[in-house]
Amino acid sequence: MANTTTTQVPSAVSEFYDRTLLVRALPYLAHDKFGQRRPLPKNNSKVIKFRKYASLAPATTPLTEGTTPTGSQLSVSDITATIAQYGDVVTLTDMVTLVNVESPLVEAAELLGEQAGNTLDQVYRDVLVAGTSVIYANGKSARNAVVDLISTTDLDKAIRLLKNNNATMHTSIIKAGTGIGTQPIRAAFFAIVHPDVEYTLEGLTGYTSVDKYASQGPAVEGEIGAYKNIRFVASTNAKIWTGAGAASTSVKNTAGNADVYATLIFAKDAYGITELRGEGLRNIVKQLGSAGTADPLDQRCTSGWKATTVCKILNDSFMVRIESAAAL
Repeated sequence: MANTTTTQVPSAVSEFYDRTLLVRALPYLAHDKFGQRRPLPKNNSKVIKFRKYASLAPATTPLTEGTTPTGSQLSVSDITATIAQYGDVVTLTDMVTLVNVESPLVEAAELLGEQAGNTLDQVYRDVLVAGTSVIYANGKSARNAVVDLISTTDLDKAIRLLKNNNATMHTSIIKAGTGIGTQPIRAAFFAIVHPDVEYTLEGLTGYTSVDKYASQGPAVEGEIGAYKNIRFVASTNAKIWTGAGAASTSVKNTAGNADVYATLIFAKDAYGITELRGEGLRNIVKQLGSAGTADPLDQRCTSGWKATTVCKILNDSFMVRIESAAAL
């Protein structure tokens, strides 16, 4: 099947469907919220290079009067990632467009937007949950031993780990307000958590739900609350390894083994996302008859999406994953 380009779709039509696609897609992209965004210019390469400079060692030796110190050398490491394309298409017959009151192409763009959002979110998520920095709930040593719910001890360990790695927090302090029952919120890292684990967070001592923030202005889309130096965003796309934990029927489980939930906690610059400039997410519409002799009776039109992107962990020490069970 021939690919559709902007030659076949006038810009006004293309822009309309693009807007419809993006309106439905963006709320689902929880896993792209907290990384670096580095667009890759067209006609350059499929590979993006992230360059990281190593910190200089402390200069603790006193200077000798009148003598220039030896000095330090800069050290860099390069992390590369190769972009890939993702996409799907819906084909509609002329009869579908003729007998329906609603516009099937608009409906298709909306559904494709949901699909695109979920697809990219899960692609990014699966990269991020492969990080090497992990805490298993209640001190367990491996995923197949996980059977405990997330706890304040697990969260405290995650905060300590990121602080010891000199990771930079995403947010500044939200100062106390005048509202009754409101509370100040510390400078924080961000975390993505599944609603099943959110259920447990709500009962932890020290957890503050977002409605208790002194100011609602700084809250990001999907934010549910905070614990000490962590602010949480809920997503049903948070990773679940079904039946991957220890044997238990007292927590959410599959075939008698605990389902294991990932809670991803990020500092700044933990990961990066690259999109080919102008090709990050497109809706491509092919109207009836636009295929020429391939559709001689104007019987088919298509609507599809295509994204050219990649997600890459840049610094494992700036992120940590807590793996826990979830309450029934």
